[in-house]
Parts: sequence; structure tokens; C-alpha cells
Amino acid sequence: MREERGGAQDSERGMTRRELLRRAGVLAGVVGISQVPTAARAGELPERLGLAAGSEEDPLVMMQRELERALEKPVEARKWGMVIDLRKCAGCHSCTVSCISENKLPPGVIYRPVFIREEGTYPEPELRFTPRPCMQCEAPPCVPVCPVNATWKGADHVVVIDYDVCIGCRLCVGACPYGARAMDPGTNYTDATPAVQPYERQPSHEYGRHWDRTQQEAPCGKARKCHFCLHRVERGLLPMCVTTCICRATYFGDLAEAKSLVSQLASRPNRMILLEEKGTRPLVTYLV
Repeated sequence: MREERGGAQDSERGMTRRELLRRAGVLAGVVGISQVPTAARAGELPERLGLAAGSEEDPLVMMQRELERALEKPVEARKWGMVIDLRKCAGCHSCTVSCISENKLPPGVIYRPVFIREEGTYPEPELRFTPRPCMQCEAPPCVPVCPVNATWKGADHVVVIDYDVCIGCRLCVGACPYGARAMDPGTNYTDATPAVQPYERQPSHEYGRHWDRTQQEAPCGKARKCHFCLHRVERGLLPMCVTTCICRATYFGDLAEAKSLVSQLASRPNRMILLEEKGTRPLVTYLV
């Protein structure tokens, strides 16, 4: 009787139970709930993960192996790059949170924010998510404006900052068209509480150095930004945002290797460059 009553109510609204379930599935997809492929669709999974047809290897395993191979080459022969598949990003912010934890970022400094926009209209709206790390531009506007040469593009094509040289003038922050740079205010999340928590005092290990967090020492008062977790990469570990991406939407590797996963994805016809008209030639590519 309950099923019949429910069916009558659905009919009165001009919507069948099947239509309700279909719309529920659409909304589930919007908020990023992954569906386990059926046997009939299992063959599509490798392609959706960016792998060759018939491959069952996890992209993380593939990228880890390619990273180790790239590290065997001279640094000048490497070209680190990233691909972000916007079709797969669920907006979970795991990359944002893990990056903050890895790099001990203070309030107001976020290396990898995820921007959210809403498209469509009720009852089938959609949310679109766009993670935005540093673009690691081939022609970075932040480099020539630095009056003390505290920022430059390394041999591996990653734009870096020397905290010891930076004078905190903010010129590079204003020059970045992507808003990928921020000033470290020297504050803590637990300021104005009875006691600053010990985890707030933990040192950062960016650029392979030990940075104690005090008001008087770098990186406090310095410009900061994403650097592809070079302190991890140079030790054979993938960037933190890559390893914590639950949807396998972020890929990292050596663009100088034509056969690498990141190179193949970056050359796909559905690629998109953020603010391409700026002429900065980013090494971060989006798939749409």
C-alpha cells in the first residue's frame, strides 16, 4: 500500500519513480560520489584514469615509477609538470588540506585552493571544481619584478623562492595573474587562545631545508607559493596533492619524457590552459 501511495504521489507531480532515481543519481555525481563500474563498463575505467586500454595499473604506481626514472636523469633534463582532470575532481579539498599539513602553512596562505562555481538551474544544478596550484609558468611574470632576485625558475622548470633573500615587497604577489602567491603573515591558527598549539610550531621542510616558525625568521614575512613539493619529489616522493587525490584527478611527472603519463595527458585535444592569453605558458594543464 505504501508503494502504491508513493507511486500515486509521484504521478501527481508528473514524475515517475524512475525519474526520481535518475535525478538522485545526477545529484550524487555532482557532489562527487564515485560509482563502481559494472562488468559491462569495467573496460572504460583505464581510459577514464588516463591509462592505456587494457591497463589495470593504478596511476599512482605508474607515476611513482616514472618519477624514479626521471630522477636518474640530470636535473637539466627534467621538466616537471602537472595535469588536473576537472571532469574527475569531486571538490573534496583533500589536496588543499594535505598541502597545508605538508608545508605547515599559516592562516591566509593556501598553495592549492579549490575554486567552486555553480552551473545550471534547479532541479539539476551542477558544481564545478577547479584546483589551482602555482602554474610554474615558462614565462613567469613574478620573476622579473623581484628587485632582489629572490625568485627564479630552476633548472627543472619549477619557479622557486629563496626565503633568506626575499624582502617581502609583495611585487611578485601582485604580478602573478593567477593569484598563486601570498605573503606569510607570521600568525598562527591558535593565536589569541590560551596557548599556541605545538603543531603550529612545527618546522617547514620546503626546498629541502628546516624552517623554524618564529616571528623573526623566514618564511614569516616572505612570499610563499606552491613548488610541486620539491622537497618530496627530489627524494623520490610524489607531491602531496597527487597522493591524496581520492579521485585520481591530479597527475604529475616529467614533461620532457614523451611517453610519461603526464606528457600524454597534457597533449590530449581536450586540454585547457588557464589564462592562456596572458602568454605565461604554464606547465599545469587542465582536462575539460
